[in-house]
Amino acid sequence: MNLRPRDIAERLAQRVEDVCELLLPNGIRKGAEWTVGSVEGEAGESCKIRLSGSKAGLWSDFATGHKGDLLDLWAAVCGVGIGVALRQVRDYPGLPPEQRFEGHRPRQYQRPVKPQCRRPSGPVLDYLTCERQLSSETLAAYCVAESEDGRAVIFPFLRDDKLVMCKRLVLERRDGRKDIRPTSAGQEPCLYGWQAIPLGARSVVLTESEIDAMSMYQYNFPALSVPFGGGKGAKQAWIENEFPHLERFDEILLALDQDAEGEAAAQEIADRLGHHRCRRVRLPYKDVNECLQLGIKPEVISQAITKAEGCDPKELRSASTYVDDVIRAFYPPDNDPSVTGFQPPWDKAKGMLQFRPSELTVVSGVNGHGKSEIVTQLALDAMAQGQRVCFASMEMPARTLLMRLTKQASGLTSDLPSIPYIRSIHDWYADKAWLFDVVGNTAVERMLEVFTYAQQRYGVSVFVVDSLMKCGIREDDYPGQKAFVDQLCDFKHKHDAHVFLVTHSRKGDSENHPCGKFDVKGSGGITDLADTVLTTWRNKGKEKQVAEAVQVGAIPSGELLTKPDALLVCSKQRNGEWEGQIALWWHQQSHQFVAKPGGHPHQYVPYSGGVSDAGEAA
Repeated sequence: MNLRPRDIAERLAQRVEDVCELLLPNGIRKGAEWTVGSVEGEAGESCKIRLSGSKAGLWSDFATGHKGDLLDLWAAVCGVGIGVALRQVRDYPGLPPEQRFEGHRPRQYQRPVKPQCRRPSGPVLDYLTCERQLSSETLAAYCVAESEDGRAVIFPFLRDDKLVMCKRLVLERRDGRKDIRPTSAGQEPCLYGWQAIPLGARSVVLTESEIDAMSMYQYNFPALSVPFGGGKGAKQAWIENEFPHLERFDEILLALDQDAEGEAAAQEIADRLGHHRCRRVRLPYKDVNECLQLGIKPEVISQAITKAEGCDPKELRSASTYVDDVIRAFYPPDNDPSVTGFQPPWDKAKGMLQFRPSELTVVSGVNGHGKSEIVTQLALDAMAQGQRVCFASMEMPARTLLMRLTKQASGLTSDLPSIPYIRSIHDWYADKAWLFDVVGNTAVERMLEVFTYAQQRYGVSVFVVDSLMKCGIREDDYPGQKAFVDQLCDFKHKHDAHVFLVTHSRKGDSENHPCGKFDVKGSGGITDLADTVLTTWRNKGKEKQVAEAVQVGAIPSGELLTKPDALLVCSKQRNGEWEGQIALWWHQQSHQFVAKPGGHPHQYVPYSGGVSDAGEAA
């Protein structure tokens, strides 16, 4: 978890005199204070910084009335906002580096088509000022405009003085329905109102609409609006893009609508931005603008902000609040992966095997029996079903893992994918696949930190750990293995994630029979704690017979070819009713397991006519 600005300020306060000498070298120590003329740095005594005690690091400029902590002082002396100051102080000795998911290729967005617009007048101005009760000063602060034809409100989403997104609200439709949408496709989801946030603000209000943000601003609270309203999932996709920009705030106040959609949005935002700094605002009416229209006094809104509730962790809830979850468990909706998770890629396994949120699946097998291929194929199908996946494959470099994954994604029956096709497949990965890029033994704590960041910022819901042997735990350290699996269980429960853990099987007398959960190498706690235990087995006897026949120029018998190439054995499924085995056939060119002899692999990224999805000639 990244530190809040107040945490950074506290770290700086531990070396307050060193910071004062760095920022204000013309100052002098007088008793328990560092004194200087002002934040401009000239000699004098108007500005004082406390050097010891419980108030160490707090300062006040008695000539101007400005005051704050050491992070505010850094921003004031350097003439920058809190966001820039945060980045600058990261280089100061003793402060932890900013946590980032290195190597992620950001999704590419289109700059909005800038509409022809002008200052609001006529019906648009009447709507905003008379009906919505917004002042001209508020409209100017949020750069509101109207379309050239005077029929629509234009909301420009600015960040760092650049137009990132733009929305249009049409006031009159023949069907009477509200019509608000981006002005063009492919725009970056982001927050509305950054230009109206003071550079030194350490607290911000998030609302559900642009007009609500302006209404909160009119109540004298800095406010931003989410771009697509309440609800969860894709509605809150903006978090990925705004995550680093929101790190400047100690406190994020969620003044979203007082309804089910607002509650769902507040929960997801708090989950991903951190319960430690999010608080839920309870309004007297449905939203902020309704309060403004009804004449609710500023002191009432101020009191609602002051009394904003901490966003309780989802682990602490009244049993009665689970009723909808229980109903969905009895009657799962077909299109809600947050409840159902994802299914295996083979039709004959659907309804028997399911990979649900908050589960750990252990996949085991003897070396060379395809456990890693099975896991990457399952993960690939999870991506096709709308999940986001992070691979920690410490047994092979990223390029090797991605070569295998790309072969599987292409589903080609011969030859290699062309270069344009490989690029097209990697474009498909852009918002679906991430890698924890470490080869060899890794520190478990760091891996889980990165997993947490991937879940919070990018909404990753499926994690692959390949393998247990590469997690820095000795083969004979059974307590350490159990403790690690305990950590994975804590992680998957906290983040509603599905985790695949690849393990090895103990060596037996032969490879002629499938292994079971009692053959998993290591602590018995591995399979005890797992929700699902799968074992892969390759029919080495068949492979030998086929190879011998081919070597002498014979055609393998039909009976031999219909025998399965592999079995996927489920020996435990805590939350499902089925245990058994699934017969599979190996498709060498695509590295996929298919459901029947002679079956065709699945092509995850469409490719036909010699042209890739990206439109480049193959």
